[in-house]
Amino acid sequence: MSGSLEEILEKLRLGDESVETEAKRGGKIDTAVLQTVSAFSNEPGRGGGYILLGVEEEPGTLFGGTFVVVGVPNAGKLQADLATRCRNDLSPPVRPIVTVEAYQGKSVVVAFVPEAIAGDKPVFIRSEGLPRGAYRRIGSTDQHCTDDDLAVLYHRRGTTPYDAGPVEDAGPEDVDPASLAEYRRQRAKVKPDAAELSLSDDDLLYALGAMTVREGRPVLTVAGLMLFGRELSLRRIAPLVRVDYIRVEGREWVPDPERRYTGVELRGPLLILIPRVVAQVLDELPKAFSLSEGDIHRRDVPVVPRTVIREAVVNALMHRTYRTASPVQIIRYANRIEIRNPGASLVAEDRLGEPGSFPRNEKIAAALHEVGLAETKGTGIRAMRAAMHDANLTPPLFESDRQKDEFRVMLLVHHLLGPDDLTWLAKFKELRLSAEEARALVVIREAGAITNAMYRDINSVDTLTASGALRRLRDAGLLEQRGKGRATYYLPTRVLLGQSMDDGGSSDGSLTANGTQPQGLRAQSYGPETLPDGFGTLSDGLPEPLPTELAELVAALGKRSGPEHVKDVIVRLCAWRPLRLAQLAHLLHRNPDYIRGQYVYPLVQARRLQYTLPDNPAHPRQAYRAVTKAEQP
Repeated sequence: MSGSLEEILEKLRLGDESVETEAKRGGKIDTAVLQTVSAFSNEPGRGGGYILLGVEEEPGTLFGGTFVVVGVPNAGKLQADLATRCRNDLSPPVRPIVTVEAYQGKSVVVAFVPEAIAGDKPVFIRSEGLPRGAYRRIGSTDQHCTDDDLAVLYHRRGTTPYDAGPVEDAGPEDVDPASLAEYRRQRAKVKPDAAELSLSDDDLLYALGAMTVREGRPVLTVAGLMLFGRELSLRRIAPLVRVDYIRVEGREWVPDPERRYTGVELRGPLLILIPRVVAQVLDELPKAFSLSEGDIHRRDVPVVPRTVIREAVVNALMHRTYRTASPVQIIRYANRIEIRNPGASLVAEDRLGEPGSFPRNEKIAAALHEVGLAETKGTGIRAMRAAMHDANLTPPLFESDRQKDEFRVMLLVHHLLGPDDLTWLAKFKELRLSAEEARALVVIREAGAITNAMYRDINSVDTLTASGALRRLRDAGLLEQRGKGRATYYLPTRVLLGQSMDDGGSSDGSLTANGTQPQGLRAQSYGPETLPDGFGTLSDGLPEPLPTELAELVAALGKRSGPEHVKDVIVRLCAWRPLRLAQLAHLLHRNPDYIRGQYVYPLVQARRLQYTLPDNPAHPRQAYRAVTKAEQP
């Protein structure tokens, strides 16, 4: 991994702190810094990450994500302290590459923390011990490793996976003969000459890691109980490890407490349970009919492809954590299916669908793979996306929640950009929405909310592109932003839902997320720094044309104009009249967040610009005016 400080700062300004960059004000090397070092060292497949000391998020911004260089006065000491603490306070010791770089006259400590080799993981803080002192980098946050995380990090050290552990209360008498027969039947279809098919039942269980010896007697392992256990044995030993199929009327969870929901509890050995659950879901899906050329009989085809349902069910049961006594839930709403399983993803959300896999339950995964029910190379999610695309359905949406320790798949029973969607989207034609933005709006109307990860799933884009697009839709008054950083999500506004002023909207139905009139409703469709040709802006527009002298100054600015020169032009513009950030961005053809972090905030700090609403820097109508010579200290 490499990159200049300027490049790292630009990524920060475009997409908030990320999986590979952490910005801190600096001043001392505290436990928070060591937590980030541990997280960068441990996160699999990322290669490490950067820590910047002397960079902070601009205070008072409404939504966050704007970073400025404040510098550190004791850069040399911080550099030495960081190297010393990484060596002495972490186990095993970490040796980051630490440099001091000058930026606009200020010193920034830049530390690159390489990913540790597999045999050194987990890297943890000595004083906190394991598991508390080990961290993973999840999005832009450092999070304590769970037991499942540690199992992944220990994987290459030859430790026993959790599902290979013994279940003291389960012996050979708890095996369902029908499940063993089903394994043999399915395995023979995949590989008729498989050597294990000639084994006795007991030897087959040992070969699959489904049975082991404990204190001289055979007992089932966790994998053995789940794959082959009798239904009554499962009820006795693990009563909550089941599948709950729940039907909810409407689009919300139990909107009417009098009507609530109906449900079915499904339990059994996985080899028999999986086909039952898939059939249960498919039986209640809307059907379309298919008549192939030359056929005389129609076939009823589920709206959501069978392969998608199967992959989603298999993934939920194969990758769930069996440490937690909690059921897998399949919730059937009027417009969607949600499948929720205990256990957050061990793979970062932005890497779902990439080749490679971190199986939480190795023995279960191997057995399901051998009978053709599951892939072990990380291709299941990719197959789901392809099947939904081929059916012209909204892509599957995935959400991993480490706080709840839960993974969720959402399948919308909704043809993407059908005639009704296009009619509805025509209301926003003035915005000149991109195809990606249009898809996102359709999904948020159906699902009720959207996150960066969901936008990426829908449009197959990276995190920065998704962040930029969601902010544009927010600034257009269509989305309301909630939360901050990793916890950010977006809700539809009254404008998007078409509610009138009787519902709290404005006289023309235009209301932004914060309740103010939107600043025009033309598309804010710019890229990282500059505005492409052919797009409008969300600027209020200027009350009058620029004076000729100012217009010439702005026209002379190029993409590579020096920062001090651009600052001088901004001060001249704000001396002409107070201007809002959107207006400055429109005039300078640059991204508002870039303008704010690179130029405006430093000018405010330097007392060359002043807020017009100094008591509320984050006010949506905030503007900036030039400080006169008489006002300067």
